[in-house]
Amino acid sequence: MTDKTALTPATHTTPPAKFSHGVKKGNILQVAGQVGFLPAVEGQAPTPAGPTLREQTLQTFANVKAILEEGGATWDDVMMMRVYLTDVGHFAEMNEIYNAYFEEQGLEAPASARTTVYVGLPKGLLIEIDALAVLG
Repeated sequence: MTDKTALTPATHTTPPAKFSHGVKKGNILQVAGQVGFLPAVEGQAPTPAGPTLREQTLQTFANVKAILEEGGATWDDVMMMRVYLTDVGHFAEMNEIYNAYFEEQGLEAPASARTTVYVGLPKGLLIEIDALAVLG
């Protein structure tokens, strides 16, 4: 049986409950839901990248990417992404940001599958994203 490895990049704070930011087992890497917090600063509470959907979405992508890289993966390895929005009115704007971001990444593989749902998040947070990657 392959061991399960927890992934916590230096840019991330310790999770607020008993879970890992990412877990790798064999060639499977699951990134836990990430939000738009700026890189961790020792002794300070997590801070959102800004009040706008654009700021938070781009930082959320950076946070997901940091965990992928920590586990030896890239966006090309991502099979499935789940996007959680707090406001149905943000769907079109998020799609524009999403499409532009992945165009800039220059992906070689076809786009991953994706689901978008609407949820409640802590005050001030507008988006959360998780990802499932298969390496090799």
